[in-house]
Amino acid sequence: MPILTVKIAAQRSDTLTGQVAAMLAEHTSTILGKKPEVTAIAITYVDPRDWIIAGRSLQSHGKSSFALEIKVTDETNTKDEKKRYIEAVFDGFARILGDIHEESYIHVHDVRAASYGYGGKTQEFRYHHA
Repeated sequence: MPILTVKIAAQRSDTLTGQVAAMLAEHTSTILGKKPEVTAIAITYVDPRDWIIAGRSLQSHGKSSFALEIKVTDETNTKDEKKRYIEAVFDGFARILGDIHEESYIHVHDVRAASYGYGGKTQEFRYHHA
């Protein structure tokens, strides 16, 4: 039941959205073990002229970038799984976007089960009533 929020420094396109969503869904399922049927992905595009790294726009760097935040229930993934996920997602974005700036970010939020949920029920509730 993770929620992934992604910002991409690129021009929006349905093809790019589809590629990014498919790559994220695959890695989120295969590496983190999350169920695709309860995985949500929200993608926002930012003009590379408006994405600034080291005082310069990405357009002037001649690169692209992304920032991904994913919320998962605390204690459901190991450090090794998160490490592999971050590596795979970074590589996936590099394949899709091309020359990405090293200052592209992935943040896996471990959220407490009693403070996180969907459909009006916390993950803590779901665990105890499974």
